[in-house]
Amino acid sequence: MNANKNEVSVFHGEGHLTGCSSDEEPGAKTMIFSQIETPDQLVSNRNAEFMHRYFPLATVDLWNDWKWQLRNSITSIEGLRKIMPLSDKEIMALNNLKGRLPLRITPYYASLIYKTKPSNPLRRIVVPVVEELLQAPEEKFDPLHEQLSSPVKGIVHRYPDRVLFTVTQVCSAYCRYCTRSHSVGKLDKLGKNDFEKAFEYIRNHREVRDVLISGGDPLTMSDGMLDYILSNLRAIPHVEILRIGSRVPVVLPQRITQNLISILRKYHPLYISLHFTHPDEITPECSEACIKLADGGFPLGSQTVLLKGINDDVETMKKLFHKLLMIRVKPYYLYQCDLIPGSAQFRTSINKGLEIIRGLRGFTSGYAIPHYVVDVPGGGGKIPLLPDYVVEHNNEKIVLRNYEGKIFEYPEI
Repeated sequence: MNANKNEVSVFHGEGHLTGCSSDEEPGAKTMIFSQIETPDQLVSNRNAEFMHRYFPLATVDLWNDWKWQLRNSITSIEGLRKIMPLSDKEIMALNNLKGRLPLRITPYYASLIYKTKPSNPLRRIVVPVVEELLQAPEEKFDPLHEQLSSPVKGIVHRYPDRVLFTVTQVCSAYCRYCTRSHSVGKLDKLGKNDFEKAFEYIRNHREVRDVLISGGDPLTMSDGMLDYILSNLRAIPHVEILRIGSRVPVVLPQRITQNLISILRKYHPLYISLHFTHPDEITPECSEACIKLADGGFPLGSQTVLLKGINDDVETMKKLFHKLLMIRVKPYYLYQCDLIPGSAQFRTSINKGLEIIRGLRGFTSGYAIPHYVVDVPGGGGKIPLLPDYVVEHNNEKIVLRNYEGKIFEYPEI
């Protein structure tokens, strides 16, 4: 893995983890490995310090093995306590997660938060607090009514010409505001028969030209499974576009291997929708993963959820979107937080989202401005929102307010 020379330390070592099925929820136990020498591998100083402290017998090869990262993910309060002191709110939440969205943090992402305070944005994204256990009346387990739009297991068909295909319920890290917190991490796996029924549904619906492969996170699956899914979809004549939705480059950048890219390249046009939340997530490792994907010919877009106290100000968003463009990721959507149980701690007002868009438009390039959308409760789909730039509109003219607040007229025909 490449990194800036003044941000890396050089280590020697190799090792290979076998027996990890990435199609299942990996175990949480720390694995112990012997050290074997191998030259010229790089790990950032931050990762190196964390690895030496908490995985002292792991090698750089193992650290950079995505299956090792999954196998050694932190999934319990005991595991989390070993790397960081926890607040009372975090302890109470972690002790009451049974039946709810589980805890999972990769060692890589843990290295970004282990020295932080409970208020740290990245820590709040993956470590639950007691407010998560509180459910407001307007919050629902399936606020977008995806289950009602699911004709066969794994398929959500809401829009006329496209479907969502949830191929797994496993993620490499579970975000506490996850839209599918009702289903992910529950190990309700699709079997081969389920996949075949999903392919058949798409074959029989010729209006479907676009398939979004999501989950869970599809990139937690093995290369072979991804090849199987993509090859079957690409063989359907009326499917024009394939998309993959993933947070893996952010929380598990080691997964973006040359072998994975070689497989994905067989299925162009293939778009990849990534999920970034905060500028601090864009590390040298994450940047390298995104650049590899871009070099593979995959258009990259980012979907960001607006979160109170995490990214709900213009400067944080501007910094995030500028950094994304530098690693060839186009800011695509800014989502209003969905009404899942326990989401009140994360949700902002709609006015806050409009304020952020207003603070971006005209003050940075258009490429850096995403669509601000509300995926409305009840399954109505995404509805875009814009600040009110129209002052007056009649048969003669439209009167518009620009980003500086100045008024301009444009004649109607």
